[in-house]
Amino acid sequence: MTATEPQVVAERQLCGLVNDLSRQIADHVRERAVTLGLTAPQATALRELTGPMTMKDLADRMSCEPSNATFIIDKLEQQGLLTRQPHPGDRRAKQLVLTDKGTELRGRLLELLQQQSPLAGLSQEEQATLQELLLRAVQ
Repeated sequence: MTATEPQVVAERQLCGLVNDLSRQIADHVRERAVTLGLTAPQATALRELTGPMTMKDLADRMSCEPSNATFIIDKLEQQGLLTRQPHPGDRRAKQLVLTDKGTELRGRLLELLQQQSPLAGLSQEEQATLQELLLRAVQ
């Protein structure tokens, strides 16, 4: 079955909207990160560190290679925002754990990211629907 011209146009427009939203979110993260003395990738790492996790888990959440995450984590560790600790269930692995300073900065970051978010115009129900649709699209 070949796509009709209206289907092609609709998909192109949808892809454009998703790309625009992605760019707006990236710009938003970058602008907020700068106010805290962070780069956008560092802010993304802090946002995604919801608890102790391995480098691989963090890289998956950041949608990047572990080697890229390692560079970012090295910088955050140098700033005293996190530590690498032995993994309790896998002696070959290390866990990334936020320090008190890192936890405090992460809290400030999350507050800033909520302010004027590109998704703020959507209700919680609309955001949940968008998330559900995007999950279905990427699977």
